[in-house]
Amino acid sequence: MTTPSKKLSSARLTQPTNAFVEEFTASVQFDQRLYQQDINGSIAHATMLTSVGILTESERDQIIAGLNSIRDEIEADQFEWSIAQEDVHMNIEARLISLIGEVGKKLHTGRSRNDQVATDIRLYLRDMTGPIAEQLTRLQTALLNVAEREAETILPGFTHLQTAQPVTFGHHMMAWFEMLSRDAERLNDCVKRINSMPLGAAALAGTTFAIDREQTAELLGFERICQNSLDAVSDRDFAIEFNSFASLLMMHLSRFSEELIIWSSAQFDFVDLGDAFCTGSSIMPQKKNPDVPELIRGKTSRVYGNLFNLLTLMKNQPLAYNKDNQEDKEPLFDTIDTLLGSLRVYADMMGVMTVKPDNMRQAALRGYATATDLADYLVRKGVPFRDAHEVVGLSVAYGIEHQKDLSELSLAELQNFSSHITEDVFDVLTLEGSVAARDHLGGTAPNQVRAAVAKARKNLT
Repeated sequence: MTTPSKKLSSARLTQPTNAFVEEFTASVQFDQRLYQQDINGSIAHATMLTSVGILTESERDQIIAGLNSIRDEIEADQFEWSIAQEDVHMNIEARLISLIGEVGKKLHTGRSRNDQVATDIRLYLRDMTGPIAEQLTRLQTALLNVAEREAETILPGFTHLQTAQPVTFGHHMMAWFEMLSRDAERLNDCVKRINSMPLGAAALAGTTFAIDREQTAELLGFERICQNSLDAVSDRDFAIEFNSFASLLMMHLSRFSEELIIWSSAQFDFVDLGDAFCTGSSIMPQKKNPDVPELIRGKTSRVYGNLFNLLTLMKNQPLAYNKDNQEDKEPLFDTIDTLLGSLRVYADMMGVMTVKPDNMRQAALRGYATATDLADYLVRKGVPFRDAHEVVGLSVAYGIEHQKDLSELSLAELQNFSSHITEDVFDVLTLEGSVAARDHLGGTAPNQVRAAVAKARKNLT
């Protein structure tokens, strides 16, 4: 199938476009992925033009039939994309004219490529938020499964990557879940501003035709209509906002990745990620490299780059539309693709991750993780916190010198540092006692983890 070689927008020009300039300024190489939205937008536009008397029903039917034929050609990989026609919009319109003749030339009445492309991008981005939300939910569900299964598994919690206090692995997974929940809220909020229709703004000032924008918006499923024609065709803040959401989500995935990389190392050996998500070494046969989390950690930078790309693209643009905005699509498309791939592989990886409770427990025992519990114990005995802090610090120093954990010190040894310490101290010095004592909303106690998982499952459905 071929499209006409003559540009539909070249009547004003007296010379043909330079061949290199033609290729340099074309966007069809990447914006052809908007074909579905472009065709849907054109069908809605033709339907509206008919309802206000600009097209006849026969003309509308011919246009819609032609557009559906073009959709079939594209999906059967039988459509010949032409750089000479610059972009997805002109390629489809040129093909429509070649299929149905003069009637096809009427489709563009009352609109411009400026409001057409702004509409297509919003439609495409709106369509892609669904799959992104679905993959995000898959990952959240995988985290809930791990959290529920490992509600009583104890590992050291860290600050400054130093052992701080014992926590449960389920509680740790729920921390990741909470981050993703906020990301999901940001996505939902972002969709509100994506779902606003520019069509009808035409080039920049609206159109002299008596169009019905409300009908077009209803046909395309837009919740609202862009209220100012200049703003409608020129701003890309909705794409920037989406990239901002994506950057925050990728930042969270990067943090997760860093922990998984550390935990899967021989020095920690807390988890096994599964062979399907790791690779070997070309020279060291013993290696099992956590390539998936490493790559996602790396891909975070490209999403950040896309955000700053779009911010920089818009920062000096006067109203209204400028050719600069052709550059908005590639970073947006790249972010969408990166996000979908990262979420999908993460959900799959978490679904098969193996946890090593014994190694986690041994690590928690090595770092005096119950020191704060001893301080709290003394405070409850009437010792001022600062004095309790000093007592525990001296106790830890003694334990280090004698290579003993606090729970391994005898009562006599502990009483050397405070006479307030009695036999019941050992109830709080165990790892299990420590996590069980934090039995409040948001705490790490196993029953709190299970309650948090149950609540999260209810909210997620």
